[in-house]
Amino acid sequence: MRVVIQRVQSAEVSVNGEKHAEIQFGMLVLVGIESNDSADDIDWLSKKIVNLRIFSDGEGKMNRSILETNGQIMVVSQFTLFASTKKGNRPSYIRSAKPEISIPLYDQFVFAMERLVNKPVKTGVFGANMAVQLVNDGPVTILIDSKNRE
Repeated sequence: MRVVIQRVQSAEVSVNGEKHAEIQFGMLVLVGIESNDSADDIDWLSKKIVNLRIFSDGEGKMNRSILETNGQIMVVSQFTLFASTKKGNRPSYIRSAKPEISIPLYDQFVFAMERLVNKPVKTGVFGANMAVQLVNDGPVTILIDSKNRE
């Protein structure tokens, strides 16, 4: 699994011109799922995300996690995170998992995040053409791949 985490002042997802979900202060997590991802990837990645110290403490240092700030989380599926651009100019998405694999893993990932933060996590609409708006705070943008743990 591969994620792009953005610390946000706010984020919103719309589908077909209608607002689907929104959050205020917290993190927007764009998640890509690969064919060989498993429950182990979900477990490691979800724990890593909720414990990331990317929020400011009283001294202005990034020293607090989403758990400590009571911020909100939005998770949006993004198969393009596994784009290959090695050949030509049109990206290949062959490494991205097919829906029969990625939808259950995505749902499990969202559930794992909700369990760890002990509150609902907002989501996009899997497979939909979404408009995602955000106000990146910092800006802070972090990339994590569950296959690169060391």
